Amino acid sequence: MLDSFISYLNFERRSSPHTILAYQQDLAQFQAFLINTFNGLTTQSAEYSHIRSWIVSLVEVENSSRTINRKIASLRAYYKFLLKKEAISKDPTTKVTVLKVKKRLPQFVEEADIIDLLEKEETDGSQFIILRNRLIIELFYGTGMRLSELIGIKNESISLFESVIKVLGKRNKERVIPINKSLFSLIKEYIEIRRKEFPAVEHDSFLLTAIGAPVYPKLVYRVVKNKLSMISNLDKRSPHILRHTFATHLLEKGADLNAIKDLLGHSSLAATQIYTHNSIEKLKAIFNQAHPKA
Repeated sequence: MLDSFISYLNFERRSSPHTILAYQQDLAQFQAFLINTFNGLTTQSAEYSHIRSWIVSLVEVENSSRTINRKIASLRAYYKFLLKKEAISKDPTTKVTVLKVKKRLPQFVEEADIIDLLEKEETDGSQFIILRNRLIIELFYGTGMRLSELIGIKNESISLFESVIKVLGKRNKERVIPINKSLFSLIKEYIEIRRKEFPAVEHDSFLLTAIGAPVYPKLVYRVVKNKLSMISNLDKRSPHILRHTFATHLLEKGADLNAIKDLLGHSSLAATQIYTHNSIEKLKAIFNQAHPKA
């Protein structure tokens, strides 16, 4: 049933490749635990006590609470699927509770640093590659889109006439994001040089590799990591940092939280509200530095 569940995630739920891989790894780990610990017990026969034993074993080898909770979420989704398919009569994850997680503020790039970063001229690579790499960074920072959304951009996704870009988010939900002037000019320039470099590609992906193929996650991660490595105070250097930066800077400039929610493609306001904590922490820092009695 595991293969059927993965197919369900891929074709029915339209989950991202990253999510599908995480579910596969979590469930394979759980399956191996059952086989080794409970004499070949299958996932379909597992009960609450077996799942609890697995969670305890994960804690004992010092997995983080966040990691364990993700694995619990994988199990819940899997058993919900089995119940729906009538492969089991009772969901063994019903009594499973998640572990407490210490709240972690989203890391972001300071405004002065991101402006400095975007203005730095690159010399490594062809004109096309330099422009494409800069566009990748500006798309993340200028729209707040996710990695999977950026890779999924098609030629028809972009309307320079309307100054908007359409992205396909989680659960196959489409949203429209406005393009700022800087991004508009960069996209226009990229389209022109792309037409010269690759006049007859056989696909409709917007962002291309050096040989005209669609960009892929590892390449995009490498581009972002190399660019963000110029900022020394960052612990993480991933596309999601630029998404956090987009949201934080909008909030600091007075943007409405509901508008930020829609731009990010969040399903609920609760997911967006974490960015308010960054602003509060910044206010506290200013207060502690400036107030005579702080």
